[in-house]
Amino acid sequence: MSSMAKPIIIGIAGGSGSGKSTVTNELVEMIDDDKVAVIEQDSYYKSQSTLPYEQRVKTNYDHPFAFDNDLLIEHLEKLKNGEGIDKPIYDFEIHNRKDETKFVEPREIIILEGILILSEKQIRDLLDIKVFVDTDSDVRIIRRILRDIKERGRSLESVILQYMSTVRPANMQFVEPSKRYADIIIPEGGYNKVAIDLIYSKVISVLSENENK
Repeated sequence: MSSMAKPIIIGIAGGSGSGKSTVTNELVEMIDDDKVAVIEQDSYYKSQSTLPYEQRVKTNYDHPFAFDNDLLIEHLEKLKNGEGIDKPIYDFEIHNRKDETKFVEPREIIILEGILILSEKQIRDLLDIKVFVDTDSDVRIIRRILRDIKERGRSLESVILQYMSTVRPANMQFVEPSKRYADIIIPEGGYNKVAIDLIYSKVISVLSENENK
């Protein structure tokens, strides 16, 4: 992999439930699975192995302090230099990292997706294209409720309480202000075909430039 050109790193940010994953999946499908590696910021929540479960459930997952950004930055730099990484796997039912990891090979395109990736300067500086998915808050809370109940075994009451106590305040304090760093803002996420086509065209253009260097 050492002869591979420096990969393009695309950052896709936005509030919880905004449609970041939909945008990511659309781009992966349009570009080519073999050319893209996807890194989720959610995988880089800090290990909480030293805390009892009763303490782990109180973690504010929407605050910058919840993330192991040092490890994320280290992994992004390795991928940029053509090295593979062992990506952590986070289990939201036990509120902790799993013991196993997932090996990710370097690719021509790295997509980093997460709520707070544009709020951290060291991460922003590694991104070639910065995207913010902008979706109305009522749509985002409905999507989050459906996801957390279905995929994370949560109760409706716990999802709503968490949204009001931590998700909404963190979104207003950290996520929304990071929008100003975006190169492209996508209203209504994965359903905005025009915006996704523009990002795709830009990626293809940069890939072509790299190949001709």
